Amino acid sequence: MGRRPRQRPRGRPPRAVAPPVTGRWSALNSPAERTPSHGTHAYGQTYAIDIVAEPAPGARPGFRSLWPLARRNRDFPGFGAPLLAVADSTVVRATDRQRDHLSRTSVPGLLHLMLVEGAVRDVLGAGRIVGNHLVLDLGDGTYALYAHLRHGSLTVREGERVPAGRVVARCGNSGNSSEPHLHFQLMDAPDPDGARGLPFTWHGVGVPRNGEVFEVPEPPDGAAGPESGRAPRTLG
Repeated sequence: MGRRPRQRPRGRPPRAVAPPVTGRWSALNSPAERTPSHGTHAYGQTYAIDIVAEPAPGARPGFRSLWPLARRNRDFPGFGAPLLAVADSTVVRATDRQRDHLSRTSVPGLLHLMLVEGAVRDVLGAGRIVGNHLVLDLGDGTYALYAHLRHGSLTVREGERVPAGRVVARCGNSGNSSEPHLHFQLMDAPDPDGARGLPFTWHGVGVPRNGEVFEVPEPPDGAAGPESGRAPRTLG
């Protein structure tokens, strides 16, 4: 993607953290299938994963060859879904000023995203690739990146301490994104421009494979967190 990536660290076990969402979701570009999961180690993406909301079969609009060229974000059930802190952490980067663009869920739209928009964003740097984003310092040299957040949806600011399970932002469609979804990754530095990706696993879920549907129930009394007592379910 225009930069010489740092190689992934060797021998570091996956960091276990809480899932960043509740509800029914499915995985895309999963590190359970291959690494680097997105085809590059650049921007700390070695073990990154994309997830899309699937509250019911068929609820999420499918990919089309030609028409419609693009869809409105509100057509996707994930748009605006709350995103949760995966551990007790400190906010080190937080920005949500970029606009949410229309989906790119047709062949012409996807080609435009990959060949035109993606090239321009790569020149402008990681901040334009990940769009609105949040980075949490989990301690021990581990940082969690949430990318493609909804414009204006951040509920935290840089320097703030946040507990596991707190709503920190909402799912959007900013940056190099084809539809509303969450891009999540762990890395060894707060700036994805020079970070190396780190492996993760989600409590009760593990690392879902491509197309695998999983569900994370709402915890009792709305108190989300990795030790809520209600284990997420993998639906297959």
